[in-house]
Amino acid sequence: MHLEEVTIGELQDAMAQGKLTARQLAEQYIERIHTLDQSGPMLKSIIELNPDALTIADELDHERSTKGPRGPLHGIPVVIKDNIATADNMQTTAGSLALVDSRPPRDAFVAQKLREAGALILGKANLSEWANLRGRPSTSGWSGRGGQTRNPYVLDRTPCGSSSGSAVAVAANLVTVSLGTETDGSILCPASICDVVGIKPTVGLTSRAGVIPISHTQDSVGPFARTVKDAAIVLGAITGIDTRDEATEQGAGKSYNDYTQFLDPTALRGARIGVARDVYFGYSPKADQITEEALKQLQEAGAILIDPANIPTAKQLEESTAENTILVSDLKVDLNAYLADLHASQVHTLTDVIAFNNTHAEKELVLFGQELFIEAEATSGLDDPKYVQALAESQRLSRTEGIDAVMDQYQLDALVMPTCSPAWTIDGVNGDHYMGSSTQPAAMAGYPAISVPAGHVQGLPVGITFMGRAYSEPTLIKLAYAFEQLTKARRQPEFLPTIN
Repeated sequence: MHLEEVTIGELQDAMAQGKLTARQLAEQYIERIHTLDQSGPMLKSIIELNPDALTIADELDHERSTKGPRGPLHGIPVVIKDNIATADNMQTTAGSLALVDSRPPRDAFVAQKLREAGALILGKANLSEWANLRGRPSTSGWSGRGGQTRNPYVLDRTPCGSSSGSAVAVAANLVTVSLGTETDGSILCPASICDVVGIKPTVGLTSRAGVIPISHTQDSVGPFARTVKDAAIVLGAITGIDTRDEATEQGAGKSYNDYTQFLDPTALRGARIGVARDVYFGYSPKADQITEEALKQLQEAGAILIDPANIPTAKQLEESTAENTILVSDLKVDLNAYLADLHASQVHTLTDVIAFNNTHAEKELVLFGQELFIEAEATSGLDDPKYVQALAESQRLSRTEGIDAVMDQYQLDALVMPTCSPAWTIDGVNGDHYMGSSTQPAAMAGYPAISVPAGHVQGLPVGITFMGRAYSEPTLIKLAYAFEQLTKARRQPEFLPTIN
């Protein structure tokens, strides 16, 4: 079976008709990973394959033949970011050599939910080490353990991050769907730059328990897929209340096990969409050009555009230091708690990780340092008045005076803006050439956003972001799906070595 651009539905149809088994599918994806990821273009999106993958596939095939499929993910290979714990024969390292051979006591809740849905966890995806909160200036998609992930569209370009491998694996058809995590931009940016759909859920819609953390305030786990429908299927599989993550209790009655019910190709008709221009346009003329064309398409499909509908606090958010204060403070507390729960780990605290990196600097600190780790280590806890003030400021600027304010003012269903610039050249000397993005308001608010492919500039993808209030995933999925069906903007990668 041809794997290029294949969807979950097409794979399920093939398995239902006896034309394909989970084992055959896993074998084909593994062969493709060997061909494109570990040789050939050397994408380096997969940090590790599951040594038990084919055995699990056989078990899922037997179950299908005797009991029937559990649901739409039965037998579907998924890769998950290497900061999502699995208590199996795979590692969970966040790309760091410091966590090699450490053993988490249990699966992360989202990994457990995938298994319960019948998905086959085929492997772990490479990432920006420690989810890109270690040092400045970092290089997205690089980890000490996994090396540099490459963009499948143009190989010398960034895949963005930190969920680099998760996006690249889906974009390059190495797997059908994947999981990533976001604190600020780590799903949305690689989704845009790799021409896939990425959903950054409301904080608490998906559990973070068992995920190597940055911040309990802003972290979320979400899917990558080549279609909005496939992303919606995965999102529904991983939601749920988890007693090990109290934020999920706030989502009681607000989450769904099936988000495909919101797929409506006519959803743009009459939808009130605000164009958030201030700060989120203007940093990349190429991204603006793609987005302006997308705005015309939205309008032609019947959307009511309020243009501009600026987030009133956009400039204050951009200039505020509150987010950095929150992230470094949360990191120390949350990472120490995660490390303390590990078995057989050579590091037990952030202090230990910093020391490990210094000792192994020739492998870990070769491209950039650990200034943010050191800054985090110097914080004094979540009762510190500076932290309490920063948290209040962040939520005020991003929520009540930010996203909620503009949506109330114009009675909006969603905001729209370019997700980020086209991919810049990978630079291990100077780090990322970051220009700007849509991601900060939703990140600081803990609100949802979806990036969906919108167009291309000299072969490089550009996505647009639909952003909304807390737990507005159904509305955002409707709008993203209708836009996707209207434009069909995604293209397969060609693995070009560079841009002529």
